[in-house]
Amino acid sequence: MSRRVVRQSKFRHVFGQAAKADQAYEDIRVSKVTWDSSFCAVNPKFLAIIVEAGGGGAFIVLPLAKTGRVDKNYPLVTGHTAPVLDIDWCPHNDNVIASASDDTTIMVWQIPDYTPVRNITEPIITLEGHSKRVGILSWHPTARNVLLSAGGDNVIIIWNVGTGEVLLSLDDMHPDVIHSVCWNTNGSLLATTCKDKTLRIIDPRKGQVVANNFEEPVALQEMDTSNGVLLPFYDADSSIVYLCGKGDSSIRYFEITEEPPFVHYLNTFSSKEPQRGMGFMPKRGLDVSKCEIARFYKLHERKCEPIVMTVPRKSDLFQDDLYPDTPGPEPALEADEWLSGQDADPVLISLRDGYVPPKHRELRVTKPNILDVRPPSGPRRSQSASNAPLSQHTLETLLEEIKALREQVQAQEQRITSLENMLCELVDGTD
Repeated sequence: MSRRVVRQSKFRHVFGQAAKADQAYEDIRVSKVTWDSSFCAVNPKFLAIIVEAGGGGAFIVLPLAKTGRVDKNYPLVTGHTAPVLDIDWCPHNDNVIASASDDTTIMVWQIPDYTPVRNITEPIITLEGHSKRVGILSWHPTARNVLLSAGGDNVIIIWNVGTGEVLLSLDDMHPDVIHSVCWNTNGSLLATTCKDKTLRIIDPRKGQVVANNFEEPVALQEMDTSNGVLLPFYDADSSIVYLCGKGDSSIRYFEITEEPPFVHYLNTFSSKEPQRGMGFMPKRGLDVSKCEIARFYKLHERKCEPIVMTVPRKSDLFQDDLYPDTPGPEPALEADEWLSGQDADPVLISLRDGYVPPKHRELRVTKPNILDVRPPSGPRRSQSASNAPLSQHTLETLLEEIKALREQVQAQEQRITSLENMLCELVDGTD
């Protein structure tokens, strides 16, 4: 008799588990717009969800700890004149998020650490250059303030958000609608899919397609007969790809290896309710003490539910093999360095002692040199982009922030007084 050889992998027993009810975010009117993006973006500080809004487009930003029922009057991020189609957190600043809309614009927002009193309506900068809806956003993984957008005009634009200027415009590479775009690890290449059923690998700085029309896949994995869009999430640290079907109720996950058959099915997390969208937490936002290797934020019709992927381990010690050094919040390059041809891998951090998000950092937008009379290349910039001051905070917003900080200081002073009183009582008791 021949014995069946079981493939060795530390991820063979990864299992998914939905968070308890009190850890979900309830009463959120998730957007019903017909679009294929994930509708959700998350980082170690905030959860952002595209929501229904009358008279334009909006999304809600919640501190991760603000679980439970969300007040119907909770402030939104508004400003677009048509539905928001995609949102993406800046990987180098946890307080900065970009939004793309059916109104053909991209807006970049500064989110305060405190809960705002009213809607956030003024972006740091508005980027205009697309002639049709903008449905895809992706920040550069290693260069500061570099943002990619793709629109219904079949054009990809790469922006320097710090100046509002167009760095590159790729307008003759896709004959039809662009379905998805992603960067490679160091941001030197792009991968795109298009309605013409072609996968393209693009060098954006050379403006060239360097590979497409691959003849044969190295592996072919049959899924199911559902016609829902698959949202893929790849974790480079573990080489696991998670596939979430929009309108489906499951998450399938596979391990990718360098040896045949290359793709290894691990398991499927299934639930009763279909998912409207999905957020994927960066590795630095996970709980390493619980051997958590991935966390999803599943959108229902009126709530968001965290789903945790865990490797079962008996030890409480830090698991080095599960958590190699991972990309941190510091950029490796400036925008002009990347544009000039430089490449750099992400700046890595250790998760051995956990990750503490840095405090609020303001994104500063600087005006281009007004003495340079040369006509700008590429699509036009918006008025708000070219005239953006160092800070877009209005007087009202500043006053609100000062008020919130004063309340925090007052609370700390009250706590100090309480501790001093306790100390006095203890001293009196010992006498």
